[in-house]
Amino acid sequence: MFCGCGLVHNANAQPSRQKLPVSVDGKRVKTIDIHSHCHFREAGALLGADAGKYQLPPVNGAAEAFIEIDKRLAVMDAQAVDMEVLSINPFWYDRDRDLAGKIVKIQNEKLAELCASKPERFAAFASLTLQAPDLAVQELETAVKKQGLKGAAIGGVVDGIEFSDPRFHPVWAKAEELGVPCSSIRWAFPSSASGSPAMAGSATRSAIRSRPRSRSRI
Repeated sequence: MFCGCGLVHNANAQPSRQKLPVSVDGKRVKTIDIHSHCHFREAGALLGADAGKYQLPPVNGAAEAFIEIDKRLAVMDAQAVDMEVLSINPFWYDRDRDLAGKIVKIQNEKLAELCASKPERFAAFASLTLQAPDLAVQELETAVKKQGLKGAAIGGVVDGIEFSDPRFHPVWAKAEELGVPCSSIRWAFPSSASGSPAMAGSATRSAIRSRPRSRSRI
């Protein structure tokens, strides 16, 4: 099942019928939530007064994206989630190359640090400066090869340009080379953050994947 972020809050309001460890037909299975968002205050600080506008959009539970590890682990345990794959909704696509690059650098470093501290509970998709595809290629390679991240989280469009546009092909080619997904997600931020919240019309590379529903079991 594929869904937007809005349905996740409703799902969280339902009591879990499972407890860790989860078993199916007597066999232990690992539950992995790959639709888990987070934010880092250090990255938002680069936006100054705009930080709250983009890191705390008017949706339920937005403040919970700033991870307090013990609280997040307690919620995961209550929902019978073994691992979360963290990602950050893009709010930097309309920023200049240098500022966006600084935001992405902080976020990927913080994601890697968090995942390294609890590798059995957290993994992550990297952020990318997609308004500068050449920089995004470098960021993706660093994220996967040096920081241990599992791919990249991308939005829907950049300045009204869909990701099927040839200018983004080097990014998808790098993802294919590295053997990692680029997980595309729709979000509900102010329009200036991305140009449009619409999903890309067509994915020309197999590296692009839609984000599945939370708590997939594999």
